[in-house]
Amino acid sequence: MEPPPFDADTDLIHADRDDASAGVTPPIYQTSTFPIDDPVEMARAAATPLHPGFYTRHGNPNHEQVERVVARIEGGEAAMVSASGMGAIAATAIALTKAGDHVLAQTMIYAGTRALLTTLLARFGVTVNFVDQHDPAAFAAAMQPNTALVMLETPSNPLLGITDLPAVSAIAHEAGALVVVDSTIATPVNQRPLALGADLVLHSATKYLGGHSDLLAGIVVGSRALVHRIWDAHHLLGATLGPFEAWLLLRGLRTLAVRIERHNANAQRIAEYLAAHPRVQRVYYPGLPHHPGHAIAAKQMRGFGGLLSFEVDGTFDDAHRVTQRLRLVHSAVSLGGVESLIAQPAAMWPDVNKSERAREMGVIPSLLRLSVGIERAEDLLDDLDAALGSR
Repeated sequence: MEPPPFDADTDLIHADRDDASAGVTPPIYQTSTFPIDDPVEMARAAATPLHPGFYTRHGNPNHEQVERVVARIEGGEAAMVSASGMGAIAATAIALTKAGDHVLAQTMIYAGTRALLTTLLARFGVTVNFVDQHDPAAFAAAMQPNTALVMLETPSNPLLGITDLPAVSAIAHEAGALVVVDSTIATPVNQRPLALGADLVLHSATKYLGGHSDLLAGIVVGSRALVHRIWDAHHLLGATLGPFEAWLLLRGLRTLAVRIERHNANAQRIAEYLAAHPRVQRVYYPGLPHHPGHAIAAKQMRGFGGLLSFEVDGTFDDAHRVTQRLRLVHSAVSLGGVESLIAQPAAMWPDVNKSERAREMGVIPSLLRLSVGIERAEDLLDDLDAALGSR
């Protein structure tokens, strides 16, 4: 796979040029279909994956622009957008597995991905096992002759666990399995899984790629052959991204590099502050030297990202009161926007919280997840200091 021709900072701004329009900013192709007079061309277009000029469920010029930009900065041959991150994850898992296959995933993985693997794919005869993402030997031991797919997420949500991508990818490929990495939290500015051995990289573009909490989107990047296989499933599932949302995503991508630089810097400062606070039991952030994945993250990441989690000294209610005292930071789900958001995972995933998997997944009552925005760092620190000041 060819590396991007420019640094990501430049490529994100200029890779979306639309030579067909007269504007510096590409237009919105708000249309469901496109005229094709020639029946031979009509047949060819209908059979072509990701065709941007046939019918928007097949593809749209706004889709093509976003796909081109993200494929370039990830170092992939092709990309495919979907209506949400789960749309991309579901299409990928369904396209690359069949009845009788085995999927190996890490224990700490997005709850929606886990549910997809253990419920929907299980109904179709696909088995799944989960292993500790920090231990490559655990992946090697859990490989089976029918392992088709290894699903990874690094950093993972909510404890920011780090998977050694070169090591696990090598193990998977030796066993004949494909490696899919959810790199939503890292973004292609901080980490490029394809260059580290993965076959495919996924993003919930709702988060950092869009960056403004105003759209839902997903994207998968990899070789042209694999992306076309996924498109076949995606086309049938119908999780099509709207042209306007694709245009919004394209707009967000132009500032991704500068936003991530600020996210990285702010999160590092806040993680260090929280690590020294007497009301905080533990901080999970790969930029801290005591984080168990720090050394690997320092090797495979350019920056440590804008998401962190921390355990408040006390109960579920004590942690909840911290979120209620915040004035600048919104209490809301999701992450990756320009604004800071805080969430209590035990409240977000109550079913998991009540199960025996809670502690192994890090969903404990006093845990708070903080998506650090791009506000002035001192203002965020003042807000946190006031919220943590007393019980």
